[in-house]
Amino acid sequence: MTSGEFDISHIRLGERPLIVCDVDDVVLQFIGPFQLFLQSQGHAFLPRSFRLHGNIVSQADGAEIEDQEVSRLIEEFFEAQELWQTPLDRVVETLDRLSEEADILFLTAMPPRFQDQRRRLLDRMGLLFPLLATEQPKGPIVHALHASRSLPVVFIDDMARNLHSVRDHVADCLLIHLMPNSPVHRFAPAAADDITCASDWTHAAALIEAHFVSGTVRCAVPAA
Repeated sequence: MTSGEFDISHIRLGERPLIVCDVDDVVLQFIGPFQLFLQSQGHAFLPRSFRLHGNIVSQADGAEIEDQEVSRLIEEFFEAQELWQTPLDRVVETLDRLSEEADILFLTAMPPRFQDQRRRLLDRMGLLFPLLATEQPKGPIVHALHASRSLPVVFIDDMARNLHSVRDHVADCLLIHLMPNSPVHRFAPAAADDITCASDWTHAAALIEAHFVSGTVRCAVPAA
């Protein structure tokens, strides 16, 4: 089983529903720990748009950090992620409960060379589910994973473009837009109207469980 040049042949799924879940700012805190990491390097993040490049400045003089240096900082953060990143509220117990009735797989948008660090971090938190790290579009990968299975499938991400990619490649997938309430996420592009927003992991779990019961029917966001 492959998606383009990305090998997923080692992934084994049971005859159960499938939950494919992003990691950064969905399972593990990213933007908050990254801001703390930047401070340790003498920099600061200014939430002026939903981007890292162009929004990092020197604490000394406020000068904007060049894109090449920002890319280096991101890679250094991924290298040291085990020292910085922590799980979102209720994610560990929620995924543990959902795993009783579904296969769970992490699909993280990250250079694959940092997969070992992420694997160790997730394992330390008790999140032992399979992990795929890639910078390729997520839609074709979820399609290759789910293939012609008739079982329910769920995809969870904080990025609208990833949700749209999966929507375009996987029919009848419950798409859940889950992101933290952070200053930078307020600038995040909105997901399409046919994608369900979840306020937190408790809400996401309720949507997922209802989807499993109904088979393929999407659930509306509950009224506030």
